[in-house]
Amino acid sequence: MRALKVDLGERSYPIEIGPDIVSSERLKALIAGRQVLLVTNDTIAALYLDQVRSELNDFDVVSVILPDGEEYKKLETLDQIYTTALTHRFSRNATFIALGGGVVGDMVGFAAATYQRGVPFIQIPTTLLAQVDSSVGGKTGVNHPLGKNMIGSFYQPLAVLIDTAMLETLPPREVSAGLAEIIKYGLLGDFDFLSWTEVNIDELKAKNKEYLAEAIERACQMKANIVMRDELEGDIRALLNLGHTFGHAIEAHLSYGTWLHGEAVSVGMVLASKLSHHLGYLNEADVRKVISLCERAGLPSKPPKGMVVEDFIEHMAVDKKSIDGRIRLILMRALGHAYIEESIETDALFSVIASCCH
Repeated sequence: MRALKVDLGERSYPIEIGPDIVSSERLKALIAGRQVLLVTNDTIAALYLDQVRSELNDFDVVSVILPDGEEYKKLETLDQIYTTALTHRFSRNATFIALGGGVVGDMVGFAAATYQRGVPFIQIPTTLLAQVDSSVGGKTGVNHPLGKNMIGSFYQPLAVLIDTAMLETLPPREVSAGLAEIIKYGLLGDFDFLSWTEVNIDELKAKNKEYLAEAIERACQMKANIVMRDELEGDIRALLNLGHTFGHAIEAHLSYGTWLHGEAVSVGMVLASKLSHHLGYLNEADVRKVISLCERAGLPSKPPKGMVVEDFIEHMAVDKKSIDGRIRLILMRALGHAYIEESIETDALFSVIASCCH
């Protein structure tokens, strides 16, 4: 087992990584009361719901099975969690458990943050993307038709239990989506990790257990280090959004659910690298490296067909990272060295986006 800690004082919590990490003894040590709301989606329920429920025999467990997909990450779906908790008279001493990918984790975290003004919750992420990124750091929320993750809160879990054995059932497309976030960590702040990922991308894509465990640990450690320095995204935590402003625009344009989050972020990272090159920071070889790595991971490197500059700008202007009407982007001064750009010239932005559109 690999163990990390997100040190946030009274809100500190462990990240535990390993095969079959979810055990009754581990869960018993985390859960204070008797009531447990176990939330998953219909895909994961068929695979792991019974397994996790069997570890909770000593508790009063109620399950909620949500529909699977980014398109269901909305207030109407969130209401199913609240309604179930209220119907079964769950108290403030109840514990919510998120069993699923980033969509489930974000929604359960937000439900826990707001149900009776806050109940504890545990993350059990089942996708590679959730294991390396979204389950750590306490960002919770839902989407709105006008923007991704526009309704939410910062709310830290009791623990993040990363069962790497659950990746064995993960489809290849979902593996590639998770690799996008792994690539992101190298690009934003760790060139050695980027180089390691480049060398081992084929092993990662093939779900080699040893290499995946290493990548998950390094990505989680990077995110934990940043969150510990800037829990509420006042400054450096924004670096974790490399590729995301462009990516969120793609997801919103496609009304969510058509592209996976990691696929959209992949194109966002390519656009960020090309804009960084346009500004004189990256050279052409750097941009080719980013494109090649994303494509080797099985990810797209160009926006969806038919999406034009105006589509990007419309959604980027209302992205939650925009400040006072200014589009804020995460760009790179070098591979492995991201920075926050708050005064990008419109002509440069338009030109780079246009050069990548089909």
